[in-house]
Amino acid sequence: MGGRWMYIQHEKYARDPAHYIRAFDLIQKDLINIFDYVEPDDCNLSTYSYRIHELFIRACIEVECNFKAILSENGYARTGPWNLKDYRKIEASHFLSSYVVKLPVWRKGIKTIKPFEDWVNDGNPPWYKDYHAAKHDRHRDFTRASLNNLLHAISGLVAVLSAQFLDGCLQPQFAIGASYGPGDGYDGAVGGYFKIKFPDIPVEQRYEFDWQGLQSEADPFTSFNYEA
Repeated sequence: MGGRWMYIQHEKYARDPAHYIRAFDLIQKDLINIFDYVEPDDCNLSTYSYRIHELFIRACIEVECNFKAILSENGYARTGPWNLKDYRKIEASHFLSSYVVKLPVWRKGIKTIKPFEDWVNDGNPPWYKDYHAAKHDRHRDFTRASLNNLLHAISGLVAVLSAQFLDGCLQPQFAIGASYGPGDGYDGAVGGYFKIKFPDIPVEQRYEFDWQGLQSEADPFTSFNYEA
């Protein structure tokens, strides 16, 4: 476990991870403020408002920022604007379609979300399609900025940050909290509010990893080939 945290903290693992985690912390804080006025309940999933619209757009932009950072840091350089077809390449390395995010408070039962499960079908999550509609024509598509879509977008951000940085606390003393959940199969996620279920990656698809042998190298990391 110690090795896993040591490589996440290595200066060459990611460029300025605190930049992305802090942006998420602000989004999470604003979501919790919305819950002061809109009860986290299935009957409110279609609720929409200017505040929800604003946060929905921010959350989706932040998902895209993380995707662009992952691709760029690994040498992906397709010309022209990148889109979901490019971002979906990250599934090959991060298995995001298998991540499950759990809300800790939900009025009736348990609320879980798989924000990227559609990547294994047509590759275009409904919440992401609605993001583009609500962003480009708010007057016509205002209702698409719903609480349901907002929760899916933020859950998507939770998933990609968890895949990159575990629970986001980049210090060794937080390792136990990131490793062991309360017995329900979920671990604490980045930001400390959501819960996350990491995918059970097939053995044949796991990376070979010996940090004790790698850490002494000047550059112990290799890029993932997203061009393939």
